[in-house]
Amino acid sequence: MKTSYSNLPNGYLETIEKGLAAVRTFRDGLSYGVGKREENLARLKAELETADTVVIGAGAGLSTSAGLTYSGERFERYFFDFIRAFRIPDMYSGGFYPFPDEETRWAWWARHIYYNRYIDPPKPVYRDLLRLVRDKDYFVVTTNVDHQFQRAGFDKTRLFYTQGDYGLFQSADHSIRRTYDNEEWVMEAMAAQRFVKDENGVFQVPKDRLISMRIPARLIPGCPDGGAVVMNLRSDDSFVEDDGWHRASAAYSDFLLRTRDAHVLYLELGVGANTPVIIKYPFWALTLNNPRAVYACLNYNEAVCPKRIEAQSICLDGDVGEVLKRLENTFIQ
Repeated sequence: MKTSYSNLPNGYLETIEKGLAAVRTFRDGLSYGVGKREENLARLKAELETADTVVIGAGAGLSTSAGLTYSGERFERYFFDFIRAFRIPDMYSGGFYPFPDEETRWAWWARHIYYNRYIDPPKPVYRDLLRLVRDKDYFVVTTNVDHQFQRAGFDKTRLFYTQGDYGLFQSADHSIRRTYDNEEWVMEAMAAQRFVKDENGVFQVPKDRLISMRIPARLIPGCPDGGAVVMNLRSDDSFVEDDGWHRASAAYSDFLLRTRDAHVLYLELGVGANTPVIIKYPFWALTLNNPRAVYACLNYNEAVCPKRIEAQSICLDGDVGEVLKRLENTFIQ
C-alpha cells in the first residue's frame, strides 16, 4: 500500500512551483553580476561570516570539482575493459547502455555505484565547504546522488537529496514503493569482479588487470519483496520517494519557512542548466522576495543571475573548489 504523506509539507514541489512562478518576473534577462572578482570574493566571505543562515544548493559541478569526474583518466582506470569491449565514452553514457545480459549490466552498475558513492572523492572540496558553514544555521538541497555531503560530515538532518541515491535500489515493480540499501551487494559484486582492496580499504584494479565484466548470476540483485530491482534515481514518475525522502523534503520546507525573512545566503554551487527548476529558479525567487537575502552563484562558465536581483547577487566564475579554498584560506577567524 502506498504511504500517504499528505500531512507533510513538500519542499520539493513547493519550491519548484515558486521558482517557475517567479521566472516570469525575470524578463529583463541575465547578468554576470557586478563588481570585480576580488570584490566579489570579499563580499562572499563577508556574507558567510554575517548571514543568519546559509542555504546551499549543490549540483553536479560541485562533485566534478571534487574529482568525481565521469570521463577521462578516472573513468579509464576503472572501466578500461568496458571501454574496450563496448566503446562506452563515459560513465553517464554507460548507465543507458544496452548490455548483452544482466550479469554484465550489474557488473557495470556495481563499479559505477562504488566509485561514486562508497569512496571519498579525490579532492577535499566537500570538507572545505563544511568548514565554511559548520557553525552556521545551514541546510543543503542537492540534485547530486553520490552521498558525498554525508561522507564529508554534514548533518544528515540538514540534507535533502532530491533526485535519489546511488546507495539505494527500488523495486522494478512500480506498485512497491520502497527502497533498499545496496552497500553489502556492491561490496560483494566488486570482489566478484576481482577488484582488490588497497591499504586504505578501497577497491582497486589488481596489478595484472585481470578483472571481470560479469558477476555471477547468483549476485544479480533482486527485491526482497520479489522481482527485479532498479536504481533509485529520478527519471520518471516511477521514482520512489521513500520515507526518508519525504522527511527531508518536509525539513527543507520548514527550514525555508522559518528563515524566509532572515539575512539568508542562498549559496548555489555547480548547478547547471539541465534542472534549473529544482535549485536555481527557487533560489532566484527566494532572493527576490526577501530584501535581506543574498544569492551567490559559483559555477564554471555559468555564473549568472537575473538582472532584477543583480544588486543582491554575487557571481563567481571558475572552479567551485578553488573558490571555496580561497575563501577558507582568507576567512577571518
